[in-house]
Amino acid sequence: MQSYTIGQAARLLGVSPDTARRWADAGRVKTHRDEGGRRLIDGRDLAAFSIELANSGAGTGSGEEEPSYTSARNAFSGIVTAVKLGDVAAQVEIQAGPHRLVSLLTREAVEELGLEVGVEATARVKSTSVHIDRT
Repeated sequence: MQSYTIGQAARLLGVSPDTARRWADAGRVKTHRDEGGRRLIDGRDLAAFSIELANSGAGTGSGEEEPSYTSARNAFSGIVTAVKLGDVAAQVEIQAGPHRLVSLLTREAVEELGLEVGVEATARVKSTSVHIDRT
């Protein structure tokens, strides 16, 4: 399972590293230490926390930082929060700061990209299509 540093988690959540560090210090998100002593957040824990943040209205746009303004054709970097696999099709959800994006794609594409909850990915939106890149 992929783990994220405090700085990487902050970027995915759309907040400053200091804010992410305060949340970790307060026990809002569980961390562990690597061999070098860096604090890491498990991808599944970060995915769950990102959903909690989005549902609470905290994070980007709540005074932490200026929200970003993008066109509909931009990329939304975030973390995979859900993967639903069918026989042929799949549904992938990404939480990118306060934005929840859902993409329908083939099961084969999900497997080739190695998409699973807690993995960093980018949703690219163009018109009504959402394409996902593994980052």
